[in-house]
Amino acid sequence: MATTITTPLEIDENGVAWIAGANTKVIEVVLDKLAYGWSPEEIHFQHAHLSLAQIHSALAYYYENQDALDAQIERDRQEAAGLKNQVSNPMLHQKLLNLKKHW
Repeated sequence: MATTITTPLEIDENGVAWIAGANTKVIEVVLDKLAYGWSPEEIHFQHAHLSLAQIHSALAYYYENQDALDAQIERDRQEAAGLKNQVSNPMLHQKLLNLKKHW
């Protein structure tokens, strides 16, 4: 007799995948793996509210939908860079650097 055990993921109305009951987006787990090279065990250590099963489910979802999620990560990165440029103040930045030199 075969038993199937799954850790549920939820897709919201915007198409964003969430780990059910954890208030954590799948993409957040993926970014920990991609940005820091963390293993599932390290992700669990850093985010103790997530079980290893939830983490593995999130990563499995990523590998099944890698092209779409990688594209979303790139769009988010570009948006963040654009926002950074909008709020950047080069004169303030230079003043802070000058103050830092005097410390």
